[in-house]
Amino acid sequence: MKFSNRAMNVKPSATVGVSNKAKQMIRNGIDVINLGIGEPDFTTPKVITDAAIDAIQHGKTSFYTPASGLPELKTAIANRIRMDYGVSYQPQQISVANGAKMALYVLMQALVDQDDEVLLPQPSWVSYSQQVELAGGKPVLVATNDHFKITIDSLNEALTTKTTLLILNSPANPTGTVYSKDELQAIGRWAVDHGLLIISDDIYGKLIYNGQKFASLIQCGDEIAESTILVNGVSKAYSMTGWRIGYVAAAPQIISKVNAILSHSTGNPATVSQYAAIAAFKCDQTNVEQMRQAFETRLNTIYPLLQAVPGFHIEQKPQGAFYLFPNVEKAMTIVGVDTSLELVTLLLNEAHVAVVDGAAFGLPGYLRLSYATGLEDLKTAISRINTFMTQYVDKQVSGGIGIETN
Repeated sequence: MKFSNRAMNVKPSATVGVSNKAKQMIRNGIDVINLGIGEPDFTTPKVITDAAIDAIQHGKTSFYTPASGLPELKTAIANRIRMDYGVSYQPQQISVANGAKMALYVLMQALVDQDDEVLLPQPSWVSYSQQVELAGGKPVLVATNDHFKITIDSLNEALTTKTTLLILNSPANPTGTVYSKDELQAIGRWAVDHGLLIISDDIYGKLIYNGQKFASLIQCGDEIAESTILVNGVSKAYSMTGWRIGYVAAAPQIISKVNAILSHSTGNPATVSQYAAIAAFKCDQTNVEQMRQAFETRLNTIYPLLQAVPGFHIEQKPQGAFYLFPNVEKAMTIVGVDTSLELVTLLLNEAHVAVVDGAAFGLPGYLRLSYATGLEDLKTAISRINTFMTQYVDKQVSGGIGIETN
């Protein structure tokens, strides 16, 4: 059987793979705590599910909608952007897709040609690079500083005549890094000066903690905003991962190409999900704030616990999203493995905690742990990891080997 080159070269999602393995172990009766996938553990707020049920009961969900989404949904998105960002978009500048992941995929198909280079921070979300390669482009990892942030110097080092696009995610997956408005202003100005488009993935924009302020590239002046493509959705902040609604907000000429591709690929997003999303964007956001506060409590509780685990070190406390991204190079030495993937495997099989290898995000020697699950499970998971690591420390100490654990 012959497969296309793109099918042969694409790598399965590491985050989905780890989560699927953990779920299979759970089905087999093994008590695994899954910290591998970025999915809030809250159910979708009732005001949203009620709107979906109402749409079904009133016969609104049985038929196709425009491929790029219901006009009422586009209006709700434009109004939400205006309220959240203070920036105005017209409904014709918005396209709705089956989740923010699909929105990003379609953008790569619309914007990336063969051998075009797309700049990504190192580390960055696992699917960016694969989506670039599926479009025929080349993902280029841009070095980050001690705070996991790209700088003008590192951007200049990565820039070539083939560079066409920069993708920036703030708050960032997997690090929880949040860029300040001044930092975004400088990056946006650099992109404009070099004639590059920027995709601003703001999917975690409402999940900011401990007094940190959120800013977006679209808030950095008209010229930068015109070169910026905003991607967002309902999955993370509204706990609607299963509903699959994301959107693109951009210049009309970009949206027209996105819409054309959507019309030949997915048709339209599920109609019932669109009515649910309308309610999400129009409601008073109280539920969003309650969930944000819960994530903040989890972060503040488990961050010091994980820092105390032998061999684990987090360079900077996350400011947003819901991930911890510890350096585990010392832990690898303690356990006696050569790669962070081997450590991931041991943690799953022996400690029964599922985490994701940092190599999947472009930075081996790190692990990603999601705290989008209940606090008691999180504390149990960190306790299991600590017990797992301590047994290796004790073996080395009893063997007379001196080690540095943190």
